Amino acid sequence: MRNKTIRHLSMVLALMLFAGVLAACNNGSGGSAQGSEQGGSSENKGEKVTLQFYMLGDAPKDLPVIESEINKLAEADLNVNVKFNYTSWTDWDQKYKLLLSSGQPIDLIFTADWTFYQSYAKKGAFLPLDELLPKAAPTLKAYVPDDMWNAVKVNDKIYTVPSTWTEYVTEGIAYREDLREKYNLPKPESLETLEAYLEGIKANEPNMIPIADSNANHTHGIRQLTSKLVNTAGQLPYGLDIMYDTPSNITSYWGSAQHLEDLKTYKRWMDKGFFPKNVLNVKDTSNSLLQNGKAAVVLSGENPNKFNADVIKVQSTHPDWKLGYFPYPNAKGFAQPVHPIHNGFAIPRSSKNPERALAFYEKLVTDKRYNWLTEYGVEGKNFEVQDGYYKMVGDAQTNGFPREGMNGWAWRNPEFMLYDKSFDDVLAIFKELDKMKKPDIYTGFAEDWTPYQAEKAALEQVEKQYLYPLNVGLVEDVEAGLNTFMEKAKQAGLEKIQTEYTKQWQDYLKSAGIQ
Repeated sequence: MRNKTIRHLSMVLALMLFAGVLAACNNGSGGSAQGSEQGGSSENKGEKVTLQFYMLGDAPKDLPVIESEINKLAEADLNVNVKFNYTSWTDWDQKYKLLLSSGQPIDLIFTADWTFYQSYAKKGAFLPLDELLPKAAPTLKAYVPDDMWNAVKVNDKIYTVPSTWTEYVTEGIAYREDLREKYNLPKPESLETLEAYLEGIKANEPNMIPIADSNANHTHGIRQLTSKLVNTAGQLPYGLDIMYDTPSNITSYWGSAQHLEDLKTYKRWMDKGFFPKNVLNVKDTSNSLLQNGKAAVVLSGENPNKFNADVIKVQSTHPDWKLGYFPYPNAKGFAQPVHPIHNGFAIPRSSKNPERALAFYEKLVTDKRYNWLTEYGVEGKNFEVQDGYYKMVGDAQTNGFPREGMNGWAWRNPEFMLYDKSFDDVLAIFKELDKMKKPDIYTGFAEDWTPYQAEKAALEQVEKQYLYPLNVGLVEDVEAGLNTFMEKAKQAGLEKIQTEYTKQWQDYLKSAGIQ
């Protein structure tokens, strides 16, 4: 997930398109579980097909090389070719909705909680895999533990293949540790020490942006510092608060005294120059701003894996720099390991080759040749193995396929994984988080926004127009600005959304047996 400016399509339009595609599929014009693979597999199984594989993000430079090598294996083993397609990180959410609503043939697509896997599954975007798995991918079916298969079920059906690697994607603060040491600044591990660190950066590095986060993404990070029991698995929607120890007690953060206090903090930070005046129009990602030395701190989206990627990039381009990291669970007192739906791959209903797609995905996960090619590149050209560790050939500028260059998070296999030596630091973070881990009670919840889809679309526009400027301190009268936002949000249907979401959440708690 990158900190890009998100430009949402109208949810109403997306769902109308999606409904039309489903209707077409049900009338026989689209792919389905009874399509070319199911109904005619006996006569078509030997024919060569091209699988359309969709990833999120940006393609690595050496993708054509990797695709060619993979297709040599896939043609020999499965008589298929594979075309790897990427959305880019710019407006990926719009493109993702269009991919699933356009009806174009897609055989495999990335899924996650943050791509609304459960909601799309409920609406019929993906094929159920329960009957396909034993037939097309028995090795994969046996490889993934039963509890993980059960965890990704929606309405008692499996719609995605989960990643089996246990990790933490709880966030934290990434910052320039070398500058902290140089100017004798405090470690940014609380709201007070964070602000003191930012003041020191502004005073000593006037040409540097203190906070890299654009589009008000920093707000989630600040809440992680100031609210001990708020969810650590991801930001809750619609301004709601659901505390871990009292999950059935749902309150509204938007419009609260704490919300006003936080907004006044952001206004103070803008006045101190911690954000650039054009912060809402910054196109660079927060991570790139940190990596190239234009900014000092990233407050949101910086999980241990992303931090490690920053460290590797900085070491290759600026070996004299040093990065530091403070995990938010250290401030909160508990951490939640990643839920199985966080990284997965599903077969869209438009797929014309569901069995062959699942057979290919089995190879990605369980065959070391496929796995290493798509996770690390060509051995000798893109990477080497030294003392059991991954080592990049060349540097970030010359290497066309860095580690996990295809964004292949979903088919990580712990038995095959290679780590850069610097990843020892991440594993050490994981080990410490293990000591304070609690189950993830949030990600298993599948929101159904159908009852308020029009209100949801309207609220998104209100947030952009009235809340985002407040979040970066661009509104002079903060209290009046918050009152205006709340008035506009209520006009858009906020209360209806919050009421329905609360009902769905409480039904989920009862069904899951969560107190």
